[in-house]
Amino acid sequence: MFISFEGIDGSGKSTQARLLADRLRALGHETVLTREPGGSDGAEQIRALLVEGGQERWSPETELLLFNAARRDHVERLIRPALDRGAWVVSDRFADSSRVYQGVARDGNRQLVEALHRLVIGIEPDLTFLIDMDPAAALARSKARGGAEDRFESLGLEFQQRLRAGFLALAREYPSRISVIDGDGPEDAVAARVLAALP
Repeated sequence: MFISFEGIDGSGKSTQARLLADRLRALGHETVLTREPGGSDGAEQIRALLVEGGQERWSPETELLLFNAARRDHVERLIRPALDRGAWVVSDRFADSSRVYQGVARDGNRQLVEALHRLVIGIEPDLTFLIDMDPAAALARSKARGGAEDRFESLGLEFQQRLRAGFLALAREYPSRISVIDGDGPEDAVAARVLAALP
C-alpha cells in the first residue's frame, strides 16, 4: 500500500508516519518511510528552496511548480520502484498538501494544482491519514521545535487555521481515501487511532 500522512504544521504527522512505518516493519513488511518535499536526492535539493527563507520567497505559482518538480522526482526514483517491488510506502505528505497549501490557503488556485497533478504526477495514495489538531497548539509545538525550515510556520496562526479548514474540506471530498485522526493526546494514543483505522 501507498499511505500518506497529512496535517497542518506541528500536528504530529511526521511522528505518526514514522511510528506506522516501524509497526509495519515489525509485522514483516518491507516499508519505505519518506517525506515531501524530498524523499529522493533531487527532491531533497528542491526542499531547501521551498521550506527555508522568507515568506514571499516564491509566488504561489512558482512554489507549486517547485513542489511538482520535487514530487515527480520522488515518484520516479523512490515511490514507484518501491511499490513495483511490493513494498509499502509511508510518506510524510504528498499531493494533498499542494491541494491545500497552494490550492486553497496560499492562492486559491485548485484547478492549476489538479491540472499539474494529472499531467506530471498521476498517482494517489491508497490511504491518507489526516492528523487533525487545534492550529494554535500545533503552531506552538512547531515553533518550539525550531530550525531553519520554518517558512510556512512564519505565515502565522490565521494561515494555519486556513490550512486546517482546507484539509478537513478535502477529507469530506475524498471520504473513501482520507481518514481523519484526532491528533490530540500522547503520541502512542494517536498511533493507536491510526492503527485502528488501518484496513
